[in-house]
Amino acid sequence: MKDLFVTRSVDDLIDETENGDEKLRRSIGPVALTALGVGAIIGTGIFVVIGEGAKLAGPSLFLAFILAALTCAFSALSYAELASSVPVSGSAYTFSYATLGEFVAFIIGWDLILEYGVSVAAVAVGWGGNVNEFLKATFGYELPKAISTSPSEGGVINIPAVVIVLAISILLTLGTRESARANAVMVVIKILILIFFIIVAFTAFNAGHFDPFAPVGFGGIASAAGVIFFAYIGFDAVTTASEESKNPGRDLPIAVIGSLVISTILYVLVAIAAVGVAPVKTLSGSDAPLAAALNEGAGIPWAGGLLAAGALIAITSVVLVIMYGQTRIFFAMCRDGLLPRKLAKVHPRYGTPARLTLGFGVLIAILAALVPLDEIVKLVNIGTLFAFVLVNIGVIVLRRTKPDMKRPFRVPLSPVLPIIGILLCGYLIVQLPWETWVRFVVWLIIGLIIYFSYSIRHSRVRTGAKVDPSLDEKAATTPDEKA
Repeated sequence: MKDLFVTRSVDDLIDETENGDEKLRRSIGPVALTALGVGAIIGTGIFVVIGEGAKLAGPSLFLAFILAALTCAFSALSYAELASSVPVSGSAYTFSYATLGEFVAFIIGWDLILEYGVSVAAVAVGWGGNVNEFLKATFGYELPKAISTSPSEGGVINIPAVVIVLAISILLTLGTRESARANAVMVVIKILILIFFIIVAFTAFNAGHFDPFAPVGFGGIASAAGVIFFAYIGFDAVTTASEESKNPGRDLPIAVIGSLVISTILYVLVAIAAVGVAPVKTLSGSDAPLAAALNEGAGIPWAGGLLAAGALIAITSVVLVIMYGQTRIFFAMCRDGLLPRKLAKVHPRYGTPARLTLGFGVLIAILAALVPLDEIVKLVNIGTLFAFVLVNIGVIVLRRTKPDMKRPFRVPLSPVLPIIGILLCGYLIVQLPWETWVRFVVWLIIGLIIYFSYSIRHSRVRTGAKVDPSLDEKAATTPDEKA
């Protein structure tokens, strides 16, 4: 049983990113990395979940956003330390491999593949829905139901969902730098739209909407924070870009913490502005609460079209970042031999894992086209919470096992803050609905079958393999090297 918890050397992991045959190209700076985090965090959450939160917290909604941010902050600090110390593709999977062992790493990596994949498919379905909202608000036209919804919803195929997934897959295949630039543009646009909402809302601000401030007391605020927490998930996607960061020791902590801070400030301002411009019942009774707030409170009906456009851009950015994260986690598992290594081959021209990126794109597009995933969005992301727990534990373990390891960023007051992060995530985990646990267990059983029938025999840690014999040519030649 001891062999199940064999760890990978941090030095070997880092050396592999510099000299290995399956290395990725370092092409992303701190601004683009921060944009990746903001792109993953600010998406459907702020355009939809604010209404759900208003039902529970009432006018004190903005306090729920702050409470949820503080819950994430402890884990964000741990992510920043490990990402700067172990700047290798794979995020929580790789961190767990270096600290808690192969078996734990496989479990969390396997679950994150599912969580990221389902998230991309679900968000893509939401993108399709917002296409219709935008067309209706702007042009008074809607796509036929047959080509914009799944079979179980009365349609035939959700073509908009397929289009966005395949388009993002191709963009990610063409290059990380190009994808990061496109994401940065989308992030700027959606931030500008949120700033527009804040400014316009404050011109029609009514302080009377905040009375009574907390109708259900702290219990309501805490319940709302539990819902809103998942509007913050995404900052961890920054660490999946560890291996493609130009200066990971400096840039990754800036991006992880910076994206969380930027998103929190925007969320709090939007929450205050939304309650100030419209009564809570308006926010909680609408599928598009921000548009409804401006329409009713500020008398700007055309704002619905603008905010629908903002939602489209925001969701596109989320699809890009989450899908990017999924492919990098799978890439790391393949490179370690836990999944077929041939899938980890890096394209010689684009410097990306093109084969697995396009493969995932096709699978997710099929899922998004045929399955109604709106209910899945409401389920708590159990894989992400488990990842948060393991990353916090990883900080504590590495501090004890490798006290002299270079740490460009250190979590202050360790192990106190990581332990608080573990307890907060543990509390949310035990609150999860039973459907989430069933899905997690079924997927886990499939993963265990793969691990004990394939992974344990092909793991590079066990076989000592340095180069896959099936890879005849160097898999990561960059254009400069070819020249």
